[in-house]
Amino acid sequence: MPELPEVEVTRQSFASRIRGATVLDAFFGKPLRWPLGIEPEQLLGARIGEVGRRGKYLWLPLEGGGQRRGGLLVHLGMSGSLAFSGQLGTRGGHDHFELLTSLGSLRLTDPRRFGAVVWSPSLESGVAAKLLSTLGMEPFDPNLTAEFLHQRWKGRRAPIKQAILAGDVVVGAGNIYACEALFLSGIDPRVPAGKLSRARCGQLLGQIQHVLGEAVKQGGTSLRDFKDSHGAQGHFQLSTHVYGREGLPCRICATPILRIVQGQRATFYCRHCQKR
Repeated sequence: MPELPEVEVTRQSFASRIRGATVLDAFFGKPLRWPLGIEPEQLLGARIGEVGRRGKYLWLPLEGGGQRRGGLLVHLGMSGSLAFSGQLGTRGGHDHFELLTSLGSLRLTDPRRFGAVVWSPSLESGVAAKLLSTLGMEPFDPNLTAEFLHQRWKGRRAPIKQAILAGDVVVGAGNIYACEALFLSGIDPRVPAGKLSRARCGQLLGQIQHVLGEAVKQGGTSLRDFKDSHGAQGHFQLSTHVYGREGLPCRICATPILRIVQGQRATFYCRHCQKR
């Protein structure tokens, strides 16, 4: 599933190229996770503004056209990817959404159709406000501190790995990135979230930011379907310390990496480097 780094890499790969474009046509194929919410014809003539991101959602602000102001909230789902080009070729069976603009076409390819493209009058109202209301803080928000994490996780018995994945305190650290951040913090993934001290919350926050930043620099992680709007795959999976390395020696201490299952998700860790 595309996580925050992959969504941010996607945003960066087409945001500057589509900014200022006028929507000429809109194509919708098989139904996605949620309906658009307006008639596609109402998008025509709208001008696309600065593409933003909130968690794993992309926001394409639109002005003019059939709707005076609003935008499209886009989610890549489990297997979706966006492509933007002046020449995308013939649509395939997994191409379920396309905006034809004056600067090129933006196409969503989603084999499993868990992705979504929905209209909302703003990020703070309508469908967008509802979908984004449960998201935690952005990982690079300057207001996100060790004290904030410590207070929000205080009293929680859930393992810290699952608390990170919940995304209600801080968004963006999906399964791969949570495993990596916990390893670099020296924190056992089974430790109850409420047991972390302020100091360990600070270490974890720093490593979450470091891991996500590195993933963006490396173009994200491409395990199966992910590629950016240019069609390029990411390379973060080639440099993981623990994720996907069960039985291989830890890069720090040479102890074999272990794999356990937490909340139906695989967790990889080093029993020597990561402490309870």
